[in-house]
Amino acid sequence: MNKKLVAMLSALSLCVTVTACSKSEDNTKSQSSTNKTSINIESLDNESVSDPDTYIKLGAETTVEGQGAEVSNNKVTITKAGTYSVSGKIEDGQILVDAGAEDKVYIILNGADIKCSNSAPIYVKNAKKAIISLADGTENNITDGETYVFEDESSNDPNAAIFSKDDMTIIGTGKLTVNANYNNGIASNDDLKIQSGNIVVNAKNNGIKGKDCINVTDGNITINSKGDGMKADNTTDETKGYIYIEGGKINITSSQDGIQAETELLIADGDITIKTGGGSENSTKSNQAPGKMPEGMPKGERPTIPDGQTQGERPEIPQDIRHPSSNQDTNKNSNTDVSTNTSTDENTSMKALKATTNIVIDGGTFNIDSEDDSIHSNANAIINGGTFEIASGDDGIHSDTKLDINGGIINISKSYEGIESTTININDGNIHVVASDDGINAAGGNDVSTETGMPGNDKFSSSGDALININGGYVYVDASGDGIDANGSINMVGGTVLVNGPTNNGNGSLDYDETFDISGGTLVAAGSAGMAQMPSDSSSQKILNLSLTSQESNTVVNIKSSDGKNILTYSPSKNYSSVIVSTPDIKDNTKYTVSVGGTAKGEAKDGLYYDGNYSGGTEVGSETISSTITNITQEGASTNSMGGHGGQGGRPGGKGHKMQPNTSGQTNNQINSQITEQ
Repeated sequence: MNKKLVAMLSALSLCVTVTACSKSEDNTKSQSSTNKTSINIESLDNESVSDPDTYIKLGAETTVEGQGAEVSNNKVTITKAGTYSVSGKIEDGQILVDAGAEDKVYIILNGADIKCSNSAPIYVKNAKKAIISLADGTENNITDGETYVFEDESSNDPNAAIFSKDDMTIIGTGKLTVNANYNNGIASNDDLKIQSGNIVVNAKNNGIKGKDCINVTDGNITINSKGDGMKADNTTDETKGYIYIEGGKINITSSQDGIQAETELLIADGDITIKTGGGSENSTKSNQAPGKMPEGMPKGERPTIPDGQTQGERPEIPQDIRHPSSNQDTNKNSNTDVSTNTSTDENTSMKALKATTNIVIDGGTFNIDSEDDSIHSNANAIINGGTFEIASGDDGIHSDTKLDINGGIINISKSYEGIESTTININDGNIHVVASDDGINAAGGNDVSTETGMPGNDKFSSSGDALININGGYVYVDASGDGIDANGSINMVGGTVLVNGPTNNGNGSLDYDETFDISGGTLVAAGSAGMAQMPSDSSSQKILNLSLTSQESNTVVNIKSSDGKNILTYSPSKNYSSVIVSTPDIKDNTKYTVSVGGTAKGEAKDGLYYDGNYSGGTEVGSETISSTITNITQEGASTNSMGGHGGQGGRPGGKGHKMQPNTSGQTNNQINSQITEQ
């Protein structure tokens, strides 16, 4: 993998042009970020093929009928522009195109079976452009050997079973099977376009590679590769090295990255299935179980509280645990054998959709099972639409700098961290996240796994500039770590956000370092009480902070106003003792009563009941709203007053407030009995 970290933050500055409409405001106070960038790029030229000028019939004695080609020692050399039909079978031969610099050469594979033991079976050495057409109803097979003999020992060309030094396009409705035993399957040193065709590639290294770009407009493509599935890797020209997918059906099983672009990855549509590195089940990354001691700490010992840190605050995690050492990738692009032991090679990247600069997705259907991040950009990512089924061994969706979600149906059923970037703008969409650590995490700095290539090394450094803007959409989070975590601020002006978890007292359903201002939308965050944090009291929308005794999962919590209106009926999917609620229906000078247990009937989505009936619960408390934050505490429950005050939230040890003792003199953060990794 090429791990060149390019800090290119310009908005799609290649031969790709992208239209954008944005509103710039102060990063820490912005409550609206309505970037919606759509792909506005022209496809590479479409091709069509005419009737053949010349017929090449492969066999024990290969024959040529027509002009522009000659045969010598089972090698057919095409020397000028034209349309060439290739049929028959040859056990050890080659189609070599060595035409003029302005010649376009059309090759129709019409039931061709070509094997070559020591070079590329199809090698376009020189031409303006090569067009390979798959004749309707035919099956064509291209197979190379395990070693190549090069005419020029200083060059590694050719390095694929079908290889072109110049532009190449594949069209047609027939079938093409490529068995690449030496290195890559299909490769071009310039532009590569797949216009149509039924294509199967089995490759020892990369499946399909276009150095300058890959453009897929249609086709049915299946790739099994021990390197990357699809790859564009021009590292010297910022206007190249991109991948643009407009449609088609793509199924990739790769030991390394699924689709990797050195610059931009642009997807307008398509049906895309990717499995990398053996899938998410192969990942070594997982959150520490509740109550587990940090690695290296003797059993029975309490962690040392750092100087200046108060009892009840989270202990500092040793630096070598929080930030693993990084190893730069040394697996440069070459013709050498690619290791298949991806689970132990720290230089191996196994991401599904990956770009060094930007990712833009306008639509499509995605089924991803990745050992590493499922969607990963070293700069910015924009999702405008599409349907996503994601199982990740690391991050579900990650971008180093900014992530905009403007639409789409996103289901991250498995991840270490679900959604991660420095700035996250959720403007619309239907999002479900399951994470073994943080559900949605805004932090700062480069993803360390970008540098090492290894999943599990993606600790962002803490940054007070990190930001989450929730402007609309529907968000459901099931997290074992923090539900929504910002190393900076959170702003919510609309949408619906439901958070379930964590159940351990070392994390919280909400976690932020600066402020969490809420002015609209519906927020329900249910989880453990030990590190629970509520939005800031600078918020314009009212907030109820419920402190409860431990409740079993699926136990209904209900909030009802004094006039009998149901404000909230919710059934959290995990055990909980803290519920934080903010909706436009919570009003000043109105009394609200909280009940738990009982029965809820009616229409429900993710545990949230709409227009349902609630009955039979136990009343735990009631209060009249007279301030931004109102606390309601069940008898026997620990109180919690983290965050909220003065607009400065945050966990203990940061800019926020320390835990306050409850009426029994206990601290809310039961750090003596439960310690979890930060």
